[in-house]
Amino acid sequence: MTSQASTSASFRQHFILLVLVIIVAGMSQGLLLPLLSILLEQAGVPPEQNGLNSAAMYIGIFGTMLFIEKPVRRFGYKPVILAGIALITMACLLFPATNSLSMWFLLRLLVGVGDSALHYSTQLWIVSSSPADRRGRYISLYGMSYGLGFSLGPLGINLLRFGDNIPFYVSSAFYISVLLLMLRVSNEQPPVHKREEGERNRFRTAYRLAWYALIPSFLYGLMEASMNSSFPLYGMRIQLQEHIISLMLLSFGLGGLLLQLPLGIWSDRIGRKPILIGCGIVGASAFFAVPLAGDHVLYLMMLFMVAGGVVGSFYSLGLAYAADIMPAPILPVVNVIASIHFSIGSLMGPMLGGYGIRYVSEYSIFLFLGGAFLLFGLLGFLFQPRKLPF
Repeated sequence: MTSQASTSASFRQHFILLVLVIIVAGMSQGLLLPLLSILLEQAGVPPEQNGLNSAAMYIGIFGTMLFIEKPVRRFGYKPVILAGIALITMACLLFPATNSLSMWFLLRLLVGVGDSALHYSTQLWIVSSSPADRRGRYISLYGMSYGLGFSLGPLGINLLRFGDNIPFYVSSAFYISVLLLMLRVSNEQPPVHKREEGERNRFRTAYRLAWYALIPSFLYGLMEASMNSSFPLYGMRIQLQEHIISLMLLSFGLGGLLLQLPLGIWSDRIGRKPILIGCGIVGASAFFAVPLAGDHVLYLMMLFMVAGGVVGSFYSLGLAYAADIMPAPILPVVNVIASIHFSIGSLMGPMLGGYGIRYVSEYSIFLFLGGAFLLFGLLGFLFQPRKLPF
């Protein structure tokens, strides 16, 4: 009993510190995407080039996912998290030192590598350590923490009035603070497991058993990158001011914050799949309605809160659903696949948004997001989970 209480207390302590790291990571990402898009737009960079530059961060995330599992298994969670924080901090400090588009591309790659390292490590740490009967709650709190940071991040755009460099310096200061806190955390290793005959191809097994649960990470990446990279471009074209754009993005994040934990608790009680299906369909309806709102700030804010509320939990709910139906030895691979899917969606979002705004319609990204989430909701009726006897 004493050992269990000690383990529980240790998990809670680590969880609180990991939550602080994720809040800061969310703030940084929520700020950098619209901030850099706005600065490039003001510099006269065409939307498609702006979108391609935004995709650099997700190229870094995607590339890191191809090898990140090995260093985490070898060194443990803490060193990889610290390395990720250090990379992002260095990149944030270097952004103001140059106006070169190619250098910003490289710095965004570094941010992607660091972001990927700390997210993969924190996710796996929480998923592997949390009690199964409360996994949805803890994963939702994790997602809620990221959503809180991501919601607050765009408010940093308002710091531009004090100088173009100030938002970068403020973001760096937050990262240095959590780095110092993480130095006090004891390191842990991922669960060691024996490879069995049925696990020779863990990626194939993961897709075979949980293909539907792995889609939400792709949709979340697509939605997040589209909203934070392409919406500022859309907003400036319909004559929204910068502080209004930041409030719109804040309302989107606040919707996710309000429903993140309730959705996680409901999914523990009635199942992840019904919640995912319902959220997908409601989110699709909200995105389809955005073009109808025009430049009416109140209507846009309401639609963004609804959309953010129901799809802002997609990554965490999908991860929790996959953990429910996957054998424990494959969970590290599930985290890798989820991060890869997130990266692919995030790469597509800015590019589709940039090209869509210039060559199709300024509303195209919302129609595309609505179609994607509607299709996901309908696919849920076809998916029947099954679990292998591991």
